[in-house]
Amino acid sequence: MAGRGGSGGGVKTLNLWPIGNCQVSALVDEQAGFIWGCQPRVDGDPLFCGLLDPKGESDIPRGEWRIRLEDQVSAETRYLKNTPIVVTRLTDGSGAVVEVFDFCPRFERVGRMYRPVAFVRIVRPIVGVPRVRVCLNPAVDWGARDAERTSGTNHIRYLLKPQPLRLTTDAPVIHLLEGRSFRLEKSLHFFLGPDEPFVGDLVQTVSAMLHQTADHWREWTRGLAIPLEWQRNVIRAAITLKLCQHDETGAIVAALTTSIPEAADSGRNWDYRYCWIRDAYYTVQALNRLGALDVLESYLGYLRNIVDQSKGGHIQPLYAVSGEPKLDEGVAEGLAGYRGMGPVRVGNAAYTQIQHDAYGQIILSNTQAFFDERLLRKATEEDFVSLEKVGELAWTTYDRPDAGLWEFRTRTSVHTYSSVMSWAACDRLANIAGELRLDERARLWRQRAEKVRKAIEKQAWLKDEERFSATFGGDELDASLLQLLDMRFLDAADSRFINTFNAVEKGLRRGEHMLRYASEDDFGAPETAFNFCTFWFIEALHLVGRHEEARDLFMTTLERLTPAGLLSEDTDFQTGELWGNYPQTYSLVGLINCAGLLSKPWSSVR
Repeated sequence: MAGRGGSGGGVKTLNLWPIGNCQVSALVDEQAGFIWGCQPRVDGDPLFCGLLDPKGESDIPRGEWRIRLEDQVSAETRYLKNTPIVVTRLTDGSGAVVEVFDFCPRFERVGRMYRPVAFVRIVRPIVGVPRVRVCLNPAVDWGARDAERTSGTNHIRYLLKPQPLRLTTDAPVIHLLEGRSFRLEKSLHFFLGPDEPFVGDLVQTVSAMLHQTADHWREWTRGLAIPLEWQRNVIRAAITLKLCQHDETGAIVAALTTSIPEAADSGRNWDYRYCWIRDAYYTVQALNRLGALDVLESYLGYLRNIVDQSKGGHIQPLYAVSGEPKLDEGVAEGLAGYRGMGPVRVGNAAYTQIQHDAYGQIILSNTQAFFDERLLRKATEEDFVSLEKVGELAWTTYDRPDAGLWEFRTRTSVHTYSSVMSWAACDRLANIAGELRLDERARLWRQRAEKVRKAIEKQAWLKDEERFSATFGGDELDASLLQLLDMRFLDAADSRFINTFNAVEKGLRRGEHMLRYASEDDFGAPETAFNFCTFWFIEALHLVGRHEEARDLFMTTLERLTPAGLLSEDTDFQTGELWGNYPQTYSLVGLINCAGLLSKPWSSVR
């Protein structure tokens, strides 16, 4: 069940269905309600904010766009196959049935990708003549008030910030303005988009948009190299990761939402609608394994701009999708929060933190571009020279304290994960230099990689326990130690990794879940498991030879997917309930990687 803004009457859940076009996106609940969506891009002001409980009175629920039948008794939601187009089937007490198609247009037109700031809905009567109510009440100023509006014969203009939007429709405008129900005797069409007259026949144009958008996504999906097993799960994860990329700049956001708590009433409410260098690295890594090179190419353009902007100096852990570095953190007072669990944060103070692992992730993301002949823009020696500036930062900071990948706000350490990322940066630069036949540079970076390796093996090694620690000179356990395999610092047969793996499993595993860490942080002891870490553990299980355990745990994890086939950031390891921002790129990356690793080969069916 979900509540007002969640699904009409009970407690909100994360059973939400993302739509989008890599410019804007929205989350649709199971009762045909748009309850989250920002404009003119994912980190903008949410015109749909019902997910986070707007405060104050309003004649029509604020921050929602809901379509509902009188005497509605059921709603069934699904995606059109291999698309982010949502179809909701509504049924009333007399047996009348309506289907609602929701999407954001995306397709090639006149040589360019058409991806407007626009949301489209088509309402089709299937059985009988039901009475339908269409309530559209976008919000402004972070849920503080209803948007002002003016109307004409076939449109309603909403004075949103930073730019107004216009709803063009063949539905009776007066019924929409007053929230009145009416007979649905024919299909109705709604185009909420740029504040300009709609060009062309509304019915024909919107119907064509539906088919063109479906064709575009199905063609994109056809290019994916998917595993034999769990194909629908992988395809849905891949499409959703693509929705998290902002086409205009190539940035990839960590999630589409802000301030979904990591645990009930925990205060761990963060704004994830920005591009973390770390999260984006893992996203392009996963999509590369599926052959989705368009995401990599666009993201590398974004990274080149970030590197240029830094002028050889410090690179932040995250940026706005525009590349804007300043992301001052504040609280949206007009929103009570998910299930009333505020605060709702806008911006993220983590941009001020020192997180040295970002340098390694920039280099690892770029490495493929020097080797892959399929790319439209293969990297050059000039790119290598620029990338070496990032490598210098990795080299000079590998043994310096930082906030770490979990972004501790009140303490710093020399984190093993960050140091290994610095090692990987030097190692991959040596590989790139070798490919470019820059022998002197290859030797330099190989020597540096070896020096960093020796420092890690000395400073992070616990001799008495014969395992690695999560920090230099400490004894902490951290699930990121499992990444020693993925970064190729150790291999699965190395006794040092096996001992570290066993310690991580013993200290951080909670049944079918993995914690990031078990020690208290700025907000106390962790109350939920981090889904990405569970996938890291599944990968490691497989690689150390516990294959059946890995498959069983992966199958169990898939049972926690939302009806849309997606995951948020965290899971309550007692109840199995999902928490944290949604959909979470980290979690979907883990799903894709594990499916590819664990699947039976295609040769088994040939």
